[in-house]
Amino acid sequence: MKTKFQSVYSVILLSLFLVGIFYFMLPHTATDINVPLGKFSTQRALEKVKQISQKPHFVGSENHENVAQYLFKELQDLGLDPAFQEGFTFTEKGILVKTKNIIAKIKGTQNNNALLLLSHYDSAPHSASLGASDDASGVATILEGIRAFLHKASKQQNDIIILFTDGEELGLNGAALFVTQHKWAKSIGVAINFEARGSSGPSYMLMETNQGNAKMVEAFSNANTPVPVSNSLMYSIYKLLPNDTDLTVFREQAKIQGFNFAFIDSHFNYHTMQDKYENLDAKSLAHNGSYIMPLLNYLINADLKNLNSVNDKVYFTIPFAFISYDFSCNLPFLIIGFGLLLIFLFLGLGKRTLDFKLILKGFIPFFSALVFSGLLSFLGWKLILLLYPQYNDILQGFTYNGHDYIYGFVSFTLAICFFFYRKTSIRNSEINLTIVPIFIWLLLNILIYYKLEGAGFLIIPVIASLLMVGVFVITQKSNWFLNCLLALPSLIILVPFIILFPIGLGLKILFVSSILSVLTFGLLLPIFGSFLQKSIWSILCLIVAVGFFTKAHLNSDFTSKKAKPNSLLYVYNVDKKQANWVTYDKNLDVWTKTIFGENSKSGVDLNKNSMYSKYNTEYTFAKVAPLAKISPPTVSFLKDTIIGNQRHLKIEIAPNRKVNRYDIFAPEADVFNNFRANNVKLIGSKTVAHPRNGQKLLTYFVADSTTLTLQFSVPRMQKINLSLKESSFDLLTNSLFKIAPRKANMIATPFVVNDAIVIEQKIKR
Repeated sequence: MKTKFQSVYSVILLSLFLVGIFYFMLPHTATDINVPLGKFSTQRALEKVKQISQKPHFVGSENHENVAQYLFKELQDLGLDPAFQEGFTFTEKGILVKTKNIIAKIKGTQNNNALLLLSHYDSAPHSASLGASDDASGVATILEGIRAFLHKASKQQNDIIILFTDGEELGLNGAALFVTQHKWAKSIGVAINFEARGSSGPSYMLMETNQGNAKMVEAFSNANTPVPVSNSLMYSIYKLLPNDTDLTVFREQAKIQGFNFAFIDSHFNYHTMQDKYENLDAKSLAHNGSYIMPLLNYLINADLKNLNSVNDKVYFTIPFAFISYDFSCNLPFLIIGFGLLLIFLFLGLGKRTLDFKLILKGFIPFFSALVFSGLLSFLGWKLILLLYPQYNDILQGFTYNGHDYIYGFVSFTLAICFFFYRKTSIRNSEINLTIVPIFIWLLLNILIYYKLEGAGFLIIPVIASLLMVGVFVITQKSNWFLNCLLALPSLIILVPFIILFPIGLGLKILFVSSILSVLTFGLLLPIFGSFLQKSIWSILCLIVAVGFFTKAHLNSDFTSKKAKPNSLLYVYNVDKKQANWVTYDKNLDVWTKTIFGENSKSGVDLNKNSMYSKYNTEYTFAKVAPLAKISPPTVSFLKDTIIGNQRHLKIEIAPNRKVNRYDIFAPEADVFNNFRANNVKLIGSKTVAHPRNGQKLLTYFVADSTTLTLQFSVPRMQKINLSLKESSFDLLTNSLFKIAPRKANMIATPFVVNDAIVIEQKIKR
């Protein structure tokens, strides 16, 4: 029997469950200061983060070498014998750079495969990022983990290799250098990589495997990490993102698989000046620490010779537990789901506890809620971007008030759900109306079975909802408390995805969160459908939504702690003897308007041979700039001979100023054979012709003012039509320009060449 306060009790209990689920996704001992020396200390790790992230330390920057020497000494202080590995690599993305890896080894008692602890120490270029989260946090995790391990003086069978790579932010070049040129790479059995794509939130385990994941899943399970957060769908989501990590190189180039760990919340700080020590959430770093020690203690004595498998496992986590089972169980679970549905339908219709007409009517409110919530959320975010155009300049796609928008749209979706189910007041109609959402979920799980088996665990909330129906069919009673307990699978498995999708993929994906919210609401109809006065609950949810949208509005302005990204470049074309100010910003602000004024022209015409950007960002505004006395590079043809039907060339490009980057372009139809840059070939190239996608031949990040030398041959009749862009990241500090510093509430836009002086010219004799 429904009681007046049953709905209130249910909401309170479900809310407590949700608070607990999200609370226990992170450890809460980050502020402990009296941690024994034999255990991982977040505070000790934070001190290392603070030291590493004092200044930007990208490849070619002044502080890059200082950080390298600091880490070298840290390893020495641990009693290890570290070494540098230096050399050029030319990766498959066309990135050439000289990197400087830092390597050390702890010998095991047996000549087994080694465990690799991996993280990169360079920060992102272009935007003056301090790299506290990405990736000082990873380096500090390894340093503190190894310190605690060595203090206990534990004996281990397997070697431990510590690798702090360089050039990860440029093109994973340090990892490529180690994999292709270091003898230790052949002995690695498994790798553990620590990364970050934000500055807070849980550290998710993202497994990278060559084939099946069964043995890797078993290894992670056996390590018994105390606060695991992961599932076998997350790697599929991760692969949708425009991201790779160093571990990707190990898997693709050397068939070495491993575990990625990364926290991704507060994505707006990623690769910006705001990725600093003060913004790193200590709990996220503590979460890394909760992974490294159990994995280290287990893997040092595990058999690492063959962690490959032909079999796959579904896996997911609940608070304090990691659950897995074979892919072969997906079909039985699916059969169980359909079987339970048919059994309960047969019994319910026979006992007249279910009504077929009422079941069919369930399609109307469910699909109405799906369509309206998805459409309104999609259009709603479009409207928000029109009302707040400044959001378009946050390339990460996640605004500072992004969580408010997530909660606002989810609350709005719940209001829509309650609205469409408000007239379902027939006694126990909620059980009948639950059949349609369950049926749709079962159809989705058929699709999952054939296309995305790693998401097979999504059948579990469906079975739990079927049990709610079954209890009612058998007993002809619905117990609100039991239903709340059976709601736990939906709360644990589905609700985190509602929050994770827009955090991981950007707020443009909010409509997916709304659709998933409706699908989850449908599974919980035995609870929500039993609420009396659903119209009032709809209004309450709408009020909550308005509250979150109001809060988002009040926090829509930029501040010194939540700064607006903007960009400025000086582009000088040597051949045309023309210079322009350009920007990527879609909305000029008070700082950029001092350069461009109110009537700037479009920068679209200057986008030929665009330099690579993670989000394919291009120039938006331009203005003619005065010619400055900037010395272009010296181009020397060291060799130009014809042998048979090929023309062989060797070209040297030497900078005449402090530069950071070269981009070389040629028409896409032109053929280049046996292409080498600074005497190295493209990694993985198996053909004579230089492979490329588009007009870019290569991007070279300059370190130590090293010149760029190109060697190649072309068909004898092919004209040489090369062009280059030479960039220096010193526009704001160069004495040739008098540019006012940014306001306190502004930062440099990440992921693009920014605050730069760019020289464009043809490469010709």
